[in-house]
Amino acid sequence: MPGSRWTSFIADDERRGTLHEADNTAHRCRVEHDAATLLVHLSGEDGDGWTTLAVDRETRSWAVAQAATQLSAATRAVGLLRNQATPAAPG
Repeated sequence: MPGSRWTSFIADDERRGTLHEADNTAHRCRVEHDAATLLVHLSGEDGDGWTTLAVDRETRSWAVAQAATQLSAATRAVGLLRNQATPAAPG
């Protein structure tokens, strides 16, 4: 895209562990993990709705889900990840 430039999400001073766009605090990103799974949560541009990427830390298999709430998206993504018959190829 001509004239566009990449930017980064920055730390949110009011929400620990959360990032947001510098000029759009409603657009948030959060990463969390446990010993088995990595979750990346991304809100909609206007703050409504969530997309969650779940990654199995051992196999790098992954699944993505969308829902109205962060918890619902995460629950669906982890469920999809755990029910996969074959691991997704990396890259």
